[in-house]
Parts: sequence; structure tokens; C-alpha cells
Amino acid sequence: APPSPWRWLGLTSAGVPEKLGCANPPLSPKQRDLCRKKPFLLPSIQDGARLAISECQSQFRHERWNCSTSDQPSVFGHELTSGTKETAFIYAVMAAGLVHAVTRSCSQGNMTECGCDTRLQGLGSPAEGWHWGGCSDHIQYGTWFSRKFMDSSSKNMTSSRGGHTPDTMNQHNSEAGRQAIDKTMSTDCRCHGVSGSCAVKTCWRTMAPFERVGAYLKDRYEHSIQVLDRSRKKVRKKEREHRRVPVDKYKLIHFNKSPNYCLEDRRLGVAGTRGRRCNRSSHGSDGCNLLCCGRGYNTHVVRHVERCECKFVWCCYVRCRRCESMNDMHTCK
Repeated sequence: APPSPWRWLGLTSAGVPEKLGCANPPLSPKQRDLCRKKPFLLPSIQDGARLAISECQSQFRHERWNCSTSDQPSVFGHELTSGTKETAFIYAVMAAGLVHAVTRSCSQGNMTECGCDTRLQGLGSPAEGWHWGGCSDHIQYGTWFSRKFMDSSSKNMTSSRGGHTPDTMNQHNSEAGRQAIDKTMSTDCRCHGVSGSCAVKTCWRTMAPFERVGAYLKDRYEHSIQVLDRSRKKVRKKEREHRRVPVDKYKLIHFNKSPNYCLEDRRLGVAGTRGRRCNRSSHGSDGCNLLCCGRGYNTHVVRHVERCECKFVWCCYVRCRRCESMNDMHTCK
């Protein structure tokens, strides 16, 4: 069974009805209680989970681990508890997705409990010809809700003895995901003036598209820091000293090295890369050499048919030719 706070990932499955009540969804007792207090947030929870899973799969589509999901209750399977860089990314992107979806709903005026961030309104620099106005995205409410909904406790995330427990590691990575929303925000402005001149500008703070948040977190994943797992009984002294470095809240952390994801391992839920499509001419992670882990690849010829050279004929229809092309497709052995 997935860890209790992660049952909500089941909300993303195709069989879940669009109109939900708080009694039915796969939530932990604490989450169900929060849902009953704020039932209007349930669609945002569902949207946030779908947004995060979709972005995870987009960011890793060319990697050996491609953020594959299953119909199991945990959705991500073993990766949710493996303590690897992949676990770190999952926790970060899910927390960020929740902030993004709730904040977007607030800004669109869908909820009475939150709206635009008005704290900056009226401020600015009249001398430079701009002021704060419009609807700034109010990420504070979404961030608060994401913490309340996802984090198992509000205890300190590290200890005086150094190191982390699985809970505090996951909490740290979730918080790094929320901070990513703040870090990637931008300022948008609109000009006002005679004949489109920019005599005065109204500016507001807006969240980045979630693809940019995903790319930011993917970079954090690439530079994830290995830390000490305090819940393990025996840790070598050298290892202990090496991992007692303080880590800032924007970085991702992990305990264990990732498997290579080359070969299928059903016990760990690793699908392997056999049958995955690869790019023969690429030297990157999507190239046949890296993606196929040196096992080689098969080449198939694929026939592609499409409409082409379309012309509008008076009056009133479009005439097209039918074009065929033969393309090579490479898949890992």
C-alpha cells in the first residue's frame, strides 16, 4: 500500500468521477478531514496531481526512467519510497503542482477563500511610470494548502545529530517544490497611454507556466545532494562526516543511488528500456547508445500517410493530395 498521505494520487486515475465528495476519494484520514473543511479545493487537488504527473513524464520522456505510472494505488510504485533522486523529484513536482493548481483557481476567482494578491497594489514608482496593479498570483494560500495537505507533520526537517529520516527528506523535497513556484515567478506589465504609448505601466506578479517549473525542478534533480539516512542503524564514519553538510531549502536531497533502470525488475517496479524508441543520431539521453544501455537496437520501417499540398477550391472545399513516406524507427533490444 502507498504511504497514507499519497493515496490521493488515485484521484488521477481514469475511473474517478469528475464530481467528487470528500467521503469517496482515496485520502488519508487527515486529508479527508481537510477536504471536509474545504471541499471546494477538491477539483484543484485533482488538477494539481494530473498537472504534476504530466510534467514529470514530459521532463523524463527521453530518460531511462521515464516517470512511468501504473494503475496501482501508489501510481509511481517503488519510486515513491526508494529514497532516490527520482523520489525527490516526485515529491517536489507533486507539491509544486498542488500550489500551481490552487493558486490558478484563486486568481481566476473560483474560490471565496482566496483571490488575487493585493499586498503590492498602490505601490510602485510613479516617477519611472509604473505601478503595481492587476491580479498578482497569490501563491501564499496555495503554498499553505500544499503543506497542510501533503506534509505528514510540521516537525523540524533536520536534527541536531545531522541527517534526515525518510519523512523529513520527503518533506524537504516537497518544500523545495513549493519554493520552485516562488523562484520561477515573473513580473508582467501592460502599457497605458495615448495611441498605445507606454506612458504608464501596470505590473503584476504571475506564476510561470508549469513547464518552466518542471524544467527548474529537473535541473534541481540533476544536482540533487545525497544525505545521511538517520533511520539506518549502521553508517560508516566517513559516510557520516561526508553527508552532514547543511542543505538549503531550494535543493533536492536523496539517500540512495538510483538503479540504472536498464533492465526490467518487477520486484522494484522498474520497466527497463527494452522496446523504448530511441534516436540513432543523438548523443544525449534519448540516443540509442545510452537509452538501450549498450544492448543495441532494432530498426523498423514505418509507413506514414498524411494529407499534404492542400488547396482551397472556390467554392467551397479543400482539395489535398495523399502523401506517403517511409521512416526508420529504432527501438531498444
